[in-house]
Amino acid sequence: MLPDRWEERYRYRPSLLETFVEKQRFTGASYKAANWVCVGQTQGRGKWDRKKACDKPVKTIWLYPLERRFREVLCR
Repeated sequence: MLPDRWEERYRYRPSLLETFVEKQRFTGASYKAANWVCVGQTQGRGKWDRKKACDKPVKTIWLYPLERRFREVLCR
């Protein structure tokens, strides 16, 4: 299982997965079918954008909880 392997290698157990899907090219249907949750979209700005250019593709943000109480774990 992914959390076990991750913890074994990095000494950290993930409780939530996140991925980004380019909105113009893909619908994210496979993530939806696999019970991922769409939580919104990016603004189309890169990580280092200082000019607020919005010159990157807009992406939808999908989350997949690995634990039932992931909110509690993340807020510790």
